[in-house]
Amino acid sequence: MSVLPLVFTSGWASGINAYAVVLLFGLFGATGLTDEVPESLQRTDVLVVAGVLFLCEAVADKIPYVDSVWDSVHTVIRPVAGAVVGALLAGQDGSLPELAAAAVGGSTALLSHFVKAGTRMAVNTSPEPFSNVGVSLAEDLGVAAVVTFALFHPVAAAVVAGVLLLLGLVILVFLAQRIRRFLRRRSQRREEKRIAAGTRTPPPPDDGPRRP
Repeated sequence: MSVLPLVFTSGWASGINAYAVVLLFGLFGATGLTDEVPESLQRTDVLVVAGVLFLCEAVADKIPYVDSVWDSVHTVIRPVAGAVVGALLAGQDGSLPELAAAAVGGSTALLSHFVKAGTRMAVNTSPEPFSNVGVSLAEDLGVAAVVTFALFHPVAAAVVAGVLLLLGLVILVFLAQRIRRFLRRRSQRREEKRIAAGTRTPPPPDDGPRRP
C-alpha cells in the first residue's frame, strides 16, 4: 500500500510517455537521488534503449497525424509498460501486492493513453502544426514534473495525477460529443445539397440554330 501512490502516478505518466518514465526513474535511481527505483531500471542498456525511444517519440509526437499513428502502435505498449513499472516498484517476488500494483499501473496507463490519443486526434483537425508542438511539449514537461514530484511526495503527486486523469477524461468526452455533432451536421448538409441538386429541373436540350 505504501508504494501504491507512486505506482498510480507512474501508470498515469506511462500512458502519456512510457519511455520518459523509464528513463527518468532509471536516471534518478542511478544517480542516487532516490532508493525507490529497482536496479533493473537503472541498467545501462535499459537507459540507452529508453533514451533512444524517448527521442523517437519526441519527434513523432510533434508531427500532425504521425502522432496518431504512433499512439495507435503504443495502445498495447504503454499499458504494458505501466504494468511492468508498477510491478517492479512493488517488488520482484511475484506476490499478490506486486500483481495488484501491475494491475493498477497498467489500467491507469490505459486510461491515460486513451485520453492522450483521443485528444491528439482532435488537435490534428486544426489547420496549423503549432498546436501539436505545444501539446506535446506540455505533455513532456508535465510527465517530467509529476514523476519527479512523485519520488519525493508520492501521495500528493498521485492526487495531481488523479485530477489530471479525471480532467482529461472529461475533456475527451466533451471533444467526442463536439466531433460527433460536427460530423452529423456535415452529413446533413451533404444530404440537403444532394436533395436540392436532385430536384432541380434540367435545362432543355440545345438542338442548335433553327433554319428559317
